[in-house]
Amino acid sequence: MFRALSDAYRESFSGLPRPVWLIAVATLVNRSGTMVLPFLALYLSDRKGFTVPEAGAILGLYGIGAMGGASLGGWLSDLLKPRRVLEWSLLLTGAGFLALGSIDAHAGIAAMVLALSVVGEAFRPATSAALAESAVRGESVRAMALNRLAVNLGMTFGPAIGGFLAVRNYTWLFIVDGGTCLLAAAFLRFVFRGERRVRGGPAPAAEDGGRPPWRDGTALSLSAMTALFAIVIFQIFGTYPLFLHTLYGFSESAIGALLSINAILIVVLQMPVLHALRGRHLLRIAGVGAFLFCAGLALMPLDSGYLFVVGTVLVWTAGELLSLPVIEGFLADRADEKNRGRYMGLLSLSYSFAFILAPLFGTWIYESLSPEAVWYVCGAVGVLLLAGFRALAAKVERASPQGAPAAIRSRLPG
Repeated sequence: MFRALSDAYRESFSGLPRPVWLIAVATLVNRSGTMVLPFLALYLSDRKGFTVPEAGAILGLYGIGAMGGASLGGWLSDLLKPRRVLEWSLLLTGAGFLALGSIDAHAGIAAMVLALSVVGEAFRPATSAALAESAVRGESVRAMALNRLAVNLGMTFGPAIGGFLAVRNYTWLFIVDGGTCLLAAAFLRFVFRGERRVRGGPAPAAEDGGRPPWRDGTALSLSAMTALFAIVIFQIFGTYPLFLHTLYGFSESAIGALLSINAILIVVLQMPVLHALRGRHLLRIAGVGAFLFCAGLALMPLDSGYLFVVGTVLVWTAGELLSLPVIEGFLADRADEKNRGRYMGLLSLSYSFAFILAPLFGTWIYESLSPEAVWYVCGAVGVLLLAGFRALAAKVERASPQGAPAAIRSRLPG
């Protein structure tokens, strides 16, 4: 039994090209140093004399810059090689974090945060484009999933170490965060010398191949639903801890443990889950995943016991496992060699847009209606997303007869 499970687990990771693994390693290095952003508001208010609303405005400014970075990163990835965009994004972000730690003027801090958000968020679409470019065609979902695994693994270290360092000296946060960005850039630069792009043959001609994503109705619909979904996802970093602490009396460490459960499960289960679901239609899987994520949050008001809340974490984590890498992989395989960066930039733009709206909607519902209403609204959104993904899947199936390239790209590899 154990041998069979071990073989299945190993098989779920097998077959991915070396460049995909190298990009994931660079992501792990980079995310392991993520320290500044989780503590930025606290740093600005405690050490730089910002009021709480002013610190919040700086975070909002980061979200605005992230929208520009998503578009810029996608466009540059089509114009240049995606890995070059990755390298420059990491280099400039590393230098920016090192500089931000030494700036005292409020206007200077605001300008640097805005610049950092643009160059830093260009990393996301460039990473997705580089992964899709490097993976064998049809394996984009697994490539995206491996990278998400690296993100979650890195995020289990970065914020925890950052909290330890912040107690002693905030300067170390900027040094370590900037240093890991520079280290990841150097890693990409040197390990990819002589590497060749690996694909499973030329990109097949899709019915909308070569078109920009804003002329692809399916891509636009998927990005709009992703933005709505992301507004729910980002409640985890806003109203979620507020609700647990204020209404249920959970300590910061208890809330952190809940989030750690999510990260650990992603690291352990992401690849095996996708392996088990190979051959299923991607958009239908994503719809179920989005529904489960929202449903897990909708269960929150039903009980305040810690074990019950752990159960809700298991539900919304299952939804995350089934949705996020699947959405990325579907969109990456829908694009062709000339517009993949812009397709992934459109998806990153959806997340950036949601990053701005999520705290506004979440806190407004929390204050104007009730804290419980936030989670009931999330549940209603889940039902809408399930219907939306199913409708979009039916549209794709009608446009792509069985055996056509578009249908193959809309399925997990078998």
